[in-house]
Amino acid sequence: MKSEHIRGSSGGAPVEAATFVAFLEGPAADAHGTVYFSDLRGNRIMTLTTDGELGIFREDAGRANGNVFDRQGRLVTCEGVEHGPRGRRRVTRTDIATGEVEVLADRYEGRRLNSPNDVTVDTQGRLYFTDPRYDPDRSDLEMDVEGVYRIDTDGTLTRIIGQPDVQKPNGLAITPDDRVLYVIDSNHAVGGSRMVWAFALDADGNVVDRRPVYDFAPGRGGDGMELDVAGNLYVCAGLLTRRGPGETTLNPPGVYVITPSGELIERIPIPQDVITNCCFGGSDKRTLYVTAGHMLYRTRVNVPGYHVHPD
Repeated sequence: MKSEHIRGSSGGAPVEAATFVAFLEGPAADAHGTVYFSDLRGNRIMTLTTDGELGIFREDAGRANGNVFDRQGRLVTCEGVEHGPRGRRRVTRTDIATGEVEVLADRYEGRRLNSPNDVTVDTQGRLYFTDPRYDPDRSDLEMDVEGVYRIDTDGTLTRIIGQPDVQKPNGLAITPDDRVLYVIDSNHAVGGSRMVWAFALDADGNVVDRRPVYDFAPGRGGDGMELDVAGNLYVCAGLLTRRGPGETTLNPPGVYVITPSGELIERIPIPQDVITNCCFGGSDKRTLYVTAGHMLYRTRVNVPGYHVHPD
């Protein structure tokens, strides 16, 4: 398969299916190269080793969505309510060696979170996560804000972004200097925001400014994203088949490689609906894993991905 190569990262490397499961999200590679990813409809977290062995890390995973490894090699997971019952609406951290699960956040100011979606971690160990609600059933919502939150190392939970700065925050990623938080606004409604935003942060992780980076409107916008060591954004976006009036096929599915200034330098095509998220893995961090529909894809890129966990 040919990459729609403009300039930059993949050099037209082939995209191949790494495994086939159900409806996949939230890939994250550990320091050894094993990729953990969420099977939303199967309500489990799966693993794929470097030699291609597929495994199940956790059943009854609380409708796990986004995942990330912290500096200590622990798996941080957003558990939402999409694609079935038994969603737990919380952010957890799992010790891989023992399997012990710690709840980091499930309420804000006494009210249950909406449906934690994606998570990233900075060099200080602070976590940032998005909390939209995409499930059409909103009868159990306890908050009227779909926001972005920070969990400090002492466990303090702070909402740092809400409406009107974002409509439905989805994927996010933070720069190596901890000073820019990229957030994908992904509102599927007609006329909804499809903007990738850059939020400038102060030393404490509070927002001090924002600027637009890339607008996917009116086609389907971004879902998850990652950064490479050069600072480029890898945004999973687009559709093969129209999904209602608000999600058109104007943007073909793939990983859109975008500079911090908002220049599209490449689209890596992914022949699947719906492309959801990505991560960098491999010993050189140059293997890009992409979750899309019921498939986990991989391709080689020229620029290594950025990770906070130690090698």
